[in-house]
This record gives sequence, structure tokens and C-alpha cells, in this order.
Amino acid sequence: MDQERKCYLLKKAFGEIGLELTEQQYRQFLQYYEILIEKNKVMNLTGITDFEEVIHKHFVDSVINFEKMVDKKKNMRLIDMGTGAGFPGIPIKIVYPSVNVVLLDSLNKRVKFLQEVIEMLELENITAIHSRAEDAGRNVEYREQFDCCVSRAVANLATLSEYCLPFVKTGGYFVAYKAGAVEEELEESKRAIGLLGAVVEEEKKFVLPGTDISRTMIYIKKNKPIAKRYPRKAGLPSKEPLS
Repeated sequence: MDQERKCYLLKKAFGEIGLELTEQQYRQFLQYYEILIEKNKVMNLTGITDFEEVIHKHFVDSVINFEKMVDKKKNMRLIDMGTGAGFPGIPIKIVYPSVNVVLLDSLNKRVKFLQEVIEMLELENITAIHSRAEDAGRNVEYREQFDCCVSRAVANLATLSEYCLPFVKTGGYFVAYKAGAVEEELEESKRAIGLLGAVVEEEKKFVLPGTDISRTMIYIKKNKPIAKRYPRKAGLPSKEPLS
């Protein structure tokens, strides 16, 4: 597929969710795709490699319904917990350049890949750090320093909340990207979210454009500082989710 066709498909996909980007932003997404696919040959970054699928399932999925978060706070500081290949943090950064982004991942080789992407795309005010969420969440440099924490990580919502809410300032948000039915999981996690000083403000259900995939974005607002005992030591949030 030639670059002109790829650019057309990008514009069409983002247009479907009401976003019109600059030529530079489209070029950044094309470069991101190219380095993602190239590096994916030697390390496991994504099981999705078809260009149109990457557009919808990674790029669009990362930024859909996120404008409301950006509108809440000028010069937002955001952390992407368990970012993996950079989703949703890098697409958010490309679409909303004013957002200051930290990408957090526990695997150093993924962090090195993210640093290459940042350099290649000439992105500013974005860094990738190597750490477990439990450790970074206790580090004063990151604890309660962000307006928003996002995560597309595959984990129970109670576990994700314990990983993510320690990073969020009082009055800020944790936004969880979820696939499929979430009602039961959400109900079971509400007590844990309350223990962490937060409340579920909104659930937004939709079908991801260009796919038949049902998605839910869960907006969790942090109303008070988190207790010092959270997050618990490494491994516990996933082995023994708060209940």
C-alpha cells in the first residue's frame, strides 16, 4: 500500500471520530506504524500488523472520547501505565501536542523502543520510564503528580485502579480502556476504587469505528489523597485484588 493511500485511510478514520489533524500529525502516525512493524519483527509489540487494523484498533482506539479529558485541564500532565508499544500514550501525544506525557512500562526493551519512537517522531515533553507500577507509584517524583492516568493494560479493574490511582492528583482522573462487557467487573471493583479515594464518574460504551468491537471507557475521579499503604508491594495488586 502506497503512502498516499495510507494517508487517505488515516484521514478517513480520524474524520469518523471528528478529528482533523495536520499533515505533520498524519506523517507522525505513518512513521509510528513503520517503526512499530519493523521492530515487531524482532520483539513482541503487537499481534495486529495490518495497516487498517492498526489505525482502528490502536490509533483511533487510543484517542477516541479523550478530548473531554484534555478540555478539563490546560497543559495536562498524563501518565500511561503499562504502555507496551505506546498505546494510548503516543497517539494521545500526537493528537494533543500540549499534553505532557510519561510512558511507564516494566520491560526495558519496550522502553528503549518507545524512546526510539519519541526521537524519530521528534515529540517533545514526553518521556518513557522503566519501572513496575507499584514502585513508581511510591516514588515521590510520580506519586500524585498527574492530572490523568490512562491504561489499556489487560487486568482486573480493581487491580488497575491500585496501579493507576496513586499517580493521580486529587481532582484528577484515571481513565480505563476496556473491551467487551464490564458491568460485573465494574460492580466488583467499586469498593476497591472507594478505598483508593476515588469514584466512578462515567462509563462510555461504544463500538469502535471500523470494527465490530464493543468498548467501554471508564472515567474514575480521584476525590482525596490516597492512603500511604497503596499501592501494596510488587505482585500483590494482581494476585490479591482489593475487594
